Amino acid sequence: MRNDRHDEPLSGDELELFVQYLHRFAQHDVELFTLLEVGDPAHPCCVALTRDPVPGTDRAAYRRP
Repeated sequence: MRNDRHDEPLSGDELELFVQYLHRFAQHDVELFTLLEVGDPAHPCCVALTRDPVPGTDRAAYRRP
């Protein structure tokens, strides 16, 4: 999936849709973990989706959107 609107932030509606898709993805597609690399290939964002918090991180540091 590609979008030519890379030079602007998500709108409120787009962010809400992203969060809905993320919840659904986590519910149905993430078993133990999923590793993703997204964004500009020269400066990628590495994303780890896991069922467990990052070791040493207080659970209170996580927020539910």
